[in-house]
Amino acid sequence: MAKQRKGEKRKQVRKKKRAGGSLVLGERNVWLLMAGIVVILLGYLLLGRGSISAAPLLLVLGYCVLIPLSLVLWVRRPEEKGDSEMGE
Repeated sequence: MAKQRKGEKRKQVRKKKRAGGSLVLGERNVWLLMAGIVVILLGYLLLGRGSISAAPLLLVLGYCVLIPLSLVLWVRRPEEKGDSEMGE
């Protein structure tokens, strides 16, 4: 019985490895990415006008917060939600 569970876990890991190679962006990810780009452009615009306080803050917000969040946050697919509820 324990061997069957190990085999099932191996199959699940293989499936996750195969699916993990592609980058899937959900709607939330796209919105965060667009917001990051807009904030970065606004930061460079303010930097060009001589703002030395708001421009760096916007650039750091865009480059260090919004863009990484858009790449790190992932969307759970409906079939993945059921996997965690099935138990171990």
